[in-house]
Amino acid sequence: MQATAYTYDPVTHSGQVLLDDGTPVPFDGPAFDAGGLRLLRPGQRVRIETAGSGDDLRVTLVTLQTF
Repeated sequence: MQATAYTYDPVTHSGQVLLDDGTPVPFDGPAFDAGGLRLLRPGQRVRIETAGSGDDLRVTLVTLQTF
């Protein structure tokens, strides 16, 4: 699934992405670290993997979107 980076805290490696419909979905440090990234800038296009649905939707992996 694709999303856009919305917020990012470089200390905790946590933040939020926006799904294409505008829904914000938070991610935690382990989800960020699993992707091997070093930083993330708001507005970057990312690929995410998720678990759960509805109010329990969570990001389990954040990586850069490649074509």
